Order: sequence, then structure tokens, then C-alpha cells
Amino acid sequence: MQRKNVIFIADSLDNAHRFQAVLSGLDVDVTAGSLLQFKKLIAENPSYDLVVYEANGEAISSLSAVEQTLVDDGGSALLVIVPEENLGSFRLPVQLNSDFVVHGASSEECSLRIRQLLWPGNESSMNDFVTVDSMTINLATYQVTVAGQPVDFTYLEYALLAFLVTHPGRTYSRDALLRRVWGFDYFGGSRTVDVHVRRVRAKLGPELSQHLETVRGVGYLWSA
Repeated sequence: MQRKNVIFIADSLDNAHRFQAVLSGLDVDVTAGSLLQFKKLIAENPSYDLVVYEANGEAISSLSAVEQTLVDDGGSALLVIVPEENLGSFRLPVQLNSDFVVHGASSEECSLRIRQLLWPGNESSMNDFVTVDSMTINLATYQVTVAGQPVDFTYLEYALLAFLVTHPGRTYSRDALLRRVWGFDYFGGSRTVDVHVRRVRAKLGPELSQHLETVRGVGYLWSA
């Protein structure tokens, strides 16, 4: 999957934080700035493949100018972040490969829209990433990031986390996890699962670790 260049334009912190987490899990280089810096960033980054543009407030009325700027500059892809209250009057740019997400859309949807614009037709890449809140798991490279920062898991810690996250809402006993994660040739005690769960929780941090629940007398589950 070819690495891409993304320009992210937004003024609101919530979108900045959300998309920082989303983009950190994709094979992209990101240049970010405010709405006022749009033309400056376009001029300074000629090799960009996608612009993610927050059309809040008055910015939505300037979308036609944004579209024309991108067309004049070679016609890269555009993803527009639109407030829900503006959907009735919103018109998607037609001269570009473009799409939109509603302000507050889930990280999973934002990631999907971006991948479709950057790597159209490459559906296999869409299944390589799992995003939960600020965490992104790259199932192809065995990497995990939280809030854009890589987390150093051992292989078994990663394998345990990835298995539970990709099977949400199901409770697995310690013995079942040993069979599914450690393998049938593991002869140690089942309490090693508890040790690895504690380590995974510590590395995820207090907010994300709440998803990894203990089911008393049974085992563990990942709550979506």
C-alpha cells in the first residue's frame, strides 16, 4: 500500500484530536493547519494526495473556492467535515474525487472514508486497521498506537489484545484464551493470562483499559 500525503485543515480541537488518532493508524504523512492557513499549506506541500477540510460555520460557504483551488492545483481528493445542521444545504464538490463525514462521526467511519479516497478499490487495506476511541491496531504490521503514539507491546500482549478487540462482546475463559492466543502447545498455568491482561491494561491507560473487562468466575471480554 503506497504511502500518501494528507493536508488536514481544521480549527476545532475535537476534530483535530479525532483525526490525529485516525490518521496515525494509516500509512500517511500529515501536515496540519488552521482554515486561515489553507492556501499557504497547499502552496508549501505540492505532493499532497488528500485534503481533509473542516467546513464549520462560515467555512462551508467557501467550499466552492476550496474546490477551485484544488482543481487549479491538480485536483487531489477532498474529504469535507460537515456539521449535521448544514447537511440540508451542503453540496459535495463535483470537480474532484470527494466525500464527506458528519462532524462527530465515529473514528471507524472517518478512517473508512479516507482509505476509500486514498486507496480506491483496495478493500483488503480496509480490514488491516481496527480503531477504538484513540487506539488504532494495524493487523498487518502488528502495531498499536494510542492518541497517535506507538505502544510497545510484546508479541503475546499484542496477540491477546488483538484477539479480544476483534471478537468484541464475547467472554473467553482463561483456558480458551490460552488455546486461541498461546496455542495448543502451551503447558504453563492459566494465570499467565491474568499477568498479560494487567500488562495490556497498564500500557493502554485508564480510559482504554475500561474496555477490557473481567467477568468474575469466567474470564475476560472486550466491550465495544
